[in-house]
Order: sequence, then structure tokens, then C-alpha cells
Amino acid sequence: MKARRSLVALAAATLLLLAGCSEPEPPEPVVVDPEVVADKSAAPTAELPDTWPLTGVAGDVLERPALAVKVENSAQARPQAGLAEADIVWEEMVEGGITRFNAVYHSALPEAVGPIRSVRPMDAGIAAPLGGPQVISGGQSLFLREMQDAGVQLISHDGGAAGFYRNSQRRAPHNLFGDPEVFLSQAQADDPPSEQFSFALDASAASAVAAGEAATGLQLSFPRAAPSWTWGADSGAWLRSEGGSPAQTADGERLAATNVVIMRVQIVNSAGRDQSGAPVPETVMTGEGEAVVASGGHTITGTWRKDTLDAPVTLTDGEGNVIELAPGNTWVELVPADRGNVTVER
Repeated sequence: MKARRSLVALAAATLLLLAGCSEPEPPEPVVVDPEVVADKSAAPTAELPDTWPLTGVAGDVLERPALAVKVENSAQARPQAGLAEADIVWEEMVEGGITRFNAVYHSALPEAVGPIRSVRPMDAGIAAPLGGPQVISGGQSLFLREMQDAGVQLISHDGGAAGFYRNSQRRAPHNLFGDPEVFLSQAQADDPPSEQFSFALDASAASAVAAGEAATGLQLSFPRAAPSWTWGADSGAWLRSEGGSPAQTADGERLAATNVVIMRVQIVNSAGRDQSGAPVPETVMTGEGEAVVASGGHTITGTWRKDTLDAPVTLTDGEGNVIELAPGNTWVELVPADRGNVTVER
């Protein structure tokens, strides 16, 4: 009997031991959804390099104003000095159907520029948007007042400004030259000019290249001037000629342009008179008209528009999109709509 109770106790102890050694049942899994928070902050903006406002070329822009200089373009004035360094050159018709230039400097300054000649009524519409001074030999009092009324500072040889000198190898009045550094030191403005045209990031993205047609040359005619431009594939620029002859600077450098902007403009008689008593022609710088823009061996047609004298020119294509130029220098041809001609060679 006693032995039986011992066996029962031993069996019970064994069962308890086995129960203690068995693994417990795993707990029920608990599923927790992760908390997802959307990042609603704006994507970082790519930093674009600083660009010179009149050329669209990347660089460290100097805090100085633009300088416009009136340059002669008669046969006696060639070859001129300083045109190759200009950011923008405007070609306009003057008395007798010949042309003159208004050369604009900002990103680079030549050692000398000239021959420097007198102001004309359309120069207010060229210089006013720049905010800097206009360099001239002089001019009729009527035109001088118009420039001043447009807010343009005049640096005039006749007015006694510094920086002018006579070139002994030229005959008057084709021998007046000047030092742009000295001219700029007399500027009343300090700020760089605003952008006068829109520029693409690179030449391949220029509107004429991206959406225009291939072209090999541009033939222009004024009543008594016949400039032309030929695309130079090796140089990557438009090369200028005067009456069929290569146009060069006084240093023998071929005149070239990254962009050529042709604006068909209206010509009216101003209130001024030339030495013969005939009215001085005036290019109407406000309004709108046809435009041809050449960049990268291509051209695109469109419209130019300028609402006020102190507003820059806006160029748009046939669909109303702003035409973007290739980064580089620009020549603007103000070709008379009624007495000039433009031919694009393909």
C-alpha cells in the first residue's frame, strides 16, 4: 500500500515536470500600420550661373552701367575701332540712306572706339532702356533735348566731356575717337543694364536653331548701304560684309555676330534738318513689325514689339512664344520697311 502511494506520487511529479518543460503557446500577432508622412516641401531649385545681361554669357557680372557709343559707318570711317567688343550693335539709317551704328558696351571695353559721330532721333529708343550714358560727338539741339527728356545722360565732345581725342591718321570729321574707360568713369548710373533680349541656356537651345530653318546668309539693303552676313560654320558666328567686302576692325579682326536680329521699321521725317535743308530721317522705335532672327546657322521669323522708348524690344514667333537668342553678341539691323529689303539665303 505504501509502495503504491509512492508510485502515484512519482507519476504526479513526473507529469508536473513534463508540463513545466513544455513550450508556451505563442501570443497572437499584432499588426501595426506604419505612419507615412509625405514630404510636401518644394524640390530644391537648380542654381543657374550669373550671366551678363546683354549677352546671356555666364560670368561674374561687374557692377557697372552699359555704355552706348555712336559710331560712323561711311566709307571714310572704315575700318572702325572697338566694334568687335560690343555686346550689341544697332545699325540705323541716317541722311542720304547710309547707316550709322550705336554700339553698346558692358561685358567688355575696347581700348578705343570710333569714329564717334553725332546723335540721331532714334537713339533715345536705343539708349533709354539701358539706363546708362550715350557717347556722341554732338548733335542738333532738338535731338539733344529728346535724349535728355528720355532720361539719357549725354557724354558729348561738343559739351567738353573727357575721353575724346583726334586720330592724326584720319581726316576730320572721321577722326574723333575715344577711351571707353574714361567715358564710363563719368557715368551717373551705377547699376548694370537690364536684359534687352531673352537668351537660351546654350546655342543649341536658341529658338532659331530649335524651331527655325537652316540658312547660309542674310542679304540686307538700305537705300545706300548693302550689309550682308554669311554663316561661318568654322567660327560658329555670322560674318559681316559691307557691299560684298569682308568687314573688319582697325585691328584687322573680322566683324562677327552670334545673333543677327533684323527689324523691319518705319521711317519718318523728323523735325530736324540736315545741311542741305532736307528732313533728317527718323526710325520709329515704338510699335511693332516683322522680324527675322538668325542664330547658329538658322533663322526664325516673327514679330518685334516695343511699347515705349524706355522699354526693351520683345521678339516673338508666329505662335506668340518669346524668341530666345544664343548666348553671345548681337547685331540689330533696323531695315526700312518701305525702302529696304531682306533676303535669307538657304
